[in-house]
Amino acid sequence: MAKPNSIVVKMTSTADTGYFYVAKRNPKQKAEKLSFRKYDPVVRKHVKFKEEKIK
Repeated sequence: MAKPNSIVVKMTSTADTGYFYVAKRNPKQKAEKLSFRKYDPVVRKHVKFKEEKIK
């Protein structure tokens, strides 16, 4: 069985609420860090989420 290429990353809100999403990405296809504009229910707005390592 082959090793999966995808790694799991934590997408943390830039609004400093502590809210996060978990996403997968393939580092061989996308070398740069992910950044999405998604909904943060704590501040009830769409804000930017940036990639961090899962501790």
